[in-house]
Amino acid sequence: MSEENITETYLCISENKYEIYLFDKDKLKKLFSNEISINCNSLDRVSLGSFLDENIIKIEKLNGKFIKNISIIIENEKIFQTQIGIKKKSYNQNINYKAIKSLLMEAKELFQKSHKDQKIIHMIINNYLIDGRNFDHFEKEILAEELSLIINFTSIPDSLSYHLEKVLEKYQVKINKYLHKKYVMNFFKGQTIEFPLMICKILEGSNLNEVQLVPKIQKNKGFFEKFFQLFS
Repeated sequence: MSEENITETYLCISENKYEIYLFDKDKLKKLFSNEISINCNSLDRVSLGSFLDENIIKIEKLNGKFIKNISIIIENEKIFQTQIGIKKKSYNQNINYKAIKSLLMEAKELFQKSHKDQKIIHMIINNYLIDGRNFDHFEKEILAEELSLIINFTSIPDSLSYHLEKVLEKYQVKINKYLHKKYVMNFFKGQTIEFPLMICKILEGSNLNEVQLVPKIQKNKGFFEKFFQLFS
């Protein structure tokens, strides 16, 4: 792992507090954390800016370099969740990663067509239905007549992501990923694990059914990884 990628910064924005973390991915260790309670029901750019003014400087001094990218973990009443079911007839052909990826792309396009003002932050395969049989995960090619997917979408309004990007623009920091706080917490429910480690594990792909939405400029990866990745 290159030195550039050893540490990550996470900013958690809830309706009652802000949290920020510097996390070492190599040692799986929290290097810095701070939080502050707030009393507002919507994004307050002034209070968030004050929180970042104080903590970004501390993190950069501790880390010895500027923060270039940050992951936002958000809990907000404007978060939107829905489910899309999509089906494909294979006519006694092998159901493989290519067939599933094609359905995922179709589902993503359907969501974007119906919700043009939303930014997808999570796209998770809830269920595979192959010839009437339910599967939690897809492991190998299957000869089948029909494939159906149930896909959960979580999104935030473009207006919300725009405001967050404008706040961080002041610090020349780009948002590389949004996460839904409730999803992160629920995925590790019942486990004794620190919150920043939960975030790291989700970002690293702990949920095998989550489709990773990546920029088009990302370098090509292996076939198995490609299945879990669609262009954002």
